[in-house]
Amino acid sequence: MATHSAGGLGRVLRDLGPTLLDLLHGDVGLAPEIGGVGIHDPYDEQQYPPRAIVLGAGVRGSEEIVRLLHELATHRVAALVVRGPVGDGPVGSGPVEDGEALARAVSETGIPLLALTRGASWAQLAAMLRTLLAEGDIGDSGGQTLGGVPSGDLFALANAVATLLDAPITIEDRCQRILAFSGRQDEADPARVATILARQVPDRYVRLMESRGVFREIYRSEDPVRIAPAAVGEGETALPRVAIAVRAGDEVLGSVWAAVREPLTPAREAAFKDAAKLVALHMLRHRAGADAENRLRTDLVTTVLEGGAGAPDALGRLGLANEPTLVMALGLAHRPGEDHAHVTAERQRLAGALAIHLTAVQPRSAVALLGDVAYALFPVRGEAAHRRERAVQVASDFLERTGNRTGAVIGIGSVAEEPTALARSRTNADRALRVLFERRSGAGVASITDVNTDALLLELRDLAATHGDELSAPLARLVAYDAKHNAHLVETLRAWLDAFGDVIAASASVYVHPNTFRYRIRRVAEVGCLDLQDPAARFAAMLQLRLMPSQRGGADPASGAGGGRTTASG
Repeated sequence: MATHSAGGLGRVLRDLGPTLLDLLHGDVGLAPEIGGVGIHDPYDEQQYPPRAIVLGAGVRGSEEIVRLLHELATHRVAALVVRGPVGDGPVGSGPVEDGEALARAVSETGIPLLALTRGASWAQLAAMLRTLLAEGDIGDSGGQTLGGVPSGDLFALANAVATLLDAPITIEDRCQRILAFSGRQDEADPARVATILARQVPDRYVRLMESRGVFREIYRSEDPVRIAPAAVGEGETALPRVAIAVRAGDEVLGSVWAAVREPLTPAREAAFKDAAKLVALHMLRHRAGADAENRLRTDLVTTVLEGGAGAPDALGRLGLANEPTLVMALGLAHRPGEDHAHVTAERQRLAGALAIHLTAVQPRSAVALLGDVAYALFPVRGEAAHRRERAVQVASDFLERTGNRTGAVIGIGSVAEEPTALARSRTNADRALRVLFERRSGAGVASITDVNTDALLLELRDLAATHGDELSAPLARLVAYDAKHNAHLVETLRAWLDAFGDVIAASASVYVHPNTFRYRIRRVAEVGCLDLQDPAARFAAMLQLRLMPSQRGGADPASGAGGGRTTASG
């Protein structure tokens, strides 16, 4: 029996053909090891990875294919994939002549020519190819991930999709057997509960869907299909459904169903379509009996984030070497009284959803949940001025899709031009994450460049606490006076400084009459012996107020995000 290396063309054809790929011309045995996936763009200067398998999306006709084969010969690519069927171009006078011209071009260039099955998605092919190559890179043929979710682990994928759509999910085969389901099924209706218990859609529900032509519509459509509530029993309540077919080329593998209370937004519909493509990859692996394992990838991400001597090698195995990368840190606050197990499960679901989201944007992204924080290695290309904005937009889109129910926030670190700088990017992502937790309101995403001053103030507060520094005399007198007389002089001073001395604005911010506020400001100067006309005194008071712990209470949820640092509450 022939064997193929993890990165060989034979391995690709063995795993993906004939479902997705057919070999038209060329010798598989002579093809070099595949080094990456490239996409041909006729309107841009091409820079392919070494020994790339090139996807010729949009290439039509034998003449165009022959010309592209000769162009690719200078790039030393491993293979070319075009959309099938092939041979309708103007090179020859018929299919035989076209086939001979293609075979001759393949022989001259040494580049095998493959055809992608009609109806198959280029995005689906690219994701599967990168998965196969990543399997060889990581060096473990038994454990791999698709979109950051353990390969074939449909339950983890169902939870990730449920988080993206904010709705309970089931993944079903063509016979309406339940392959996997997400959490939160108690939020659905009795029909869904019965389905989960039996691991099979009830016959009466299947017959009702068939009579309505629902399955036929799902399997014919490329888009999510909205399904009206279907109550079978008397007095039974039902929720609407949104379902989408899961395809691998022309083959329908099954479907994904979401029980929704409100129609999906356009963004969530798009996310559902992207998720269905990833479900197809997992179902193929699941059907083949692949047992996925995510531990090694987590170890590689950890090695990269620590920035030691092994970071460059780990980054290379993740397919992220030699390109600018930044770190995202996803955190979830533990609300008072909330069950710790529930929060832990929510973190895992969010980490899986983030992996799917980032993989759709940048396939070589890597996500791992380390402790209470999910870290993502996100490649960023293009002009330096737009890299940070791009990362912020991608993170904001993720939080918008997952909904504000989770209370998740994302800190974005600095761009690392080399592997050793990723440890610093991780530190900066942690710093931005801590600022977001301190604010407890406002935007859910922050780049370190946007909150650097706030991060420095928090670190200065930590330093003051470590040294045991006390409040300056004026502020100490105000704090003591407030405690003894139940006054509000510290609050008054803070409002006055924040408003740059504007009494009207400051008094409105603390809901008192301007005359009352003027009296309190005079008392601030008298009790604290504070010269409010002195710029240095004002600056010292403002800085001290910024460093004072606030009265909101509660531990800082991000205190462990940066490798075990302890922070003051605020």
